[in-house]
Amino acid sequence: MSRTGGTEAVIVGVGLTPQGSLPGSTNLSLETDAFKLALADAGLAKDQIDGLLSEPGTTDMHWALDYLRLGRALGINPRFTGSFAMGGATAGNLVQLAAMAIETGKADYVACVFGDAAKTGKKRPLLAAGGALGTETANNGAWGAYGAATWSAFSASRHMALYGTTSEQLGEVAVAARGHAALNPLAMMREPITLADHQASRMIVEPFHLLDCCLVSDGGACVIVTSAERARDLRRPAVRIAGSGQGFITQDHEHPEWWYGPHQRDAVERAYAEAGITAADVDVAELYDNFTISTVLWLEHAGFCEVGEGGSFVEGGRIRLGGELPVNTHGGHLSAGHPQGWWTLIEGVEQLRGDAGERQVPGAEVCLVAGRGLVLNTASALVLTGESR
Repeated sequence: MSRTGGTEAVIVGVGLTPQGSLPGSTNLSLETDAFKLALADAGLAKDQIDGLLSEPGTTDMHWALDYLRLGRALGINPRFTGSFAMGGATAGNLVQLAAMAIETGKADYVACVFGDAAKTGKKRPLLAAGGALGTETANNGAWGAYGAATWSAFSASRHMALYGTTSEQLGEVAVAARGHAALNPLAMMREPITLADHQASRMIVEPFHLLDCCLVSDGGACVIVTSAERARDLRRPAVRIAGSGQGFITQDHEHPEWWYGPHQRDAVERAYAEAGITAADVDVAELYDNFTISTVLWLEHAGFCEVGEGGSFVEGGRIRLGGELPVNTHGGHLSAGHPQGWWTLIEGVEQLRGDAGERQVPGAEVCLVAGRGLVLNTASALVLTGESR
């Protein structure tokens, strides 16, 4: 396929710290560790980084100043910087912002950084419950709506009622993710599970069983973006940001289709249009899966199946390695770890570089990376391509 759109910005370095329980770590220490790993991956010196974008951890009370303390800790003085909190959509949206900075000359090398000690930080994640969005959302606890599981449970229940989606179909998503995690030495949960295990796991909030829900983990991640021209002199193969899109719903659940996330479809369609592709061109999909229903919805939003058919689409191994559309090849947030959508992005880069080892999708050239966040308000989508595209 010829290049019909998108940017000339590329990803040239990625860094991922261990994920899981990391006693003694802080949000800042995880950010700095991931930054160093990405620098080494790209073969860059610290002083070459003149753009710094960050997503603060979920337990951080002072997130708006994260870029300032991170720059101080790293010993760099960027000319383009800022901190952003859009939940699981942040990674994709920061990469889009980094690409814009590269193409407009605001920076030469932009590091997009995340770190969160959510598992050992001894605090409840602030954004997961929606409390950071104001008292209107926080007060939903009066109706029994506590935490992120509640919001996605609305989506799952509605999808089941309208389209006949079943708990067993959600279980297919969990089993596929765990199968991929079993091939990933960095994944937190590598013990294979069966559909029977999924059905037997305890109920969290109807209709979600425990194995429908994502993990909580400590960890850091970093992605470095530059121009295609500068990338030619660097250590690793560049991955092109061929298309990108964002989508938002600001009204929360008073929007009649808030539960379905129509803004997620908007984000993907914008990314497809910019890249000049369709769903049929995608070889592998890395989709933010805070809950199993998230994967089902993304498959519909991204055009891999029709509305209401996501449940049946995941049956028969279709989203497993070797299937029609491998999804979340690292194990996803359900089984690998939960660095807020950053690992899905990094896995996409590794797939296109051919670095995924046992979980490598043969011949992968086009990857869709998608993220969703907050109280089902935010969405991001990236179409990534390898050098040959």
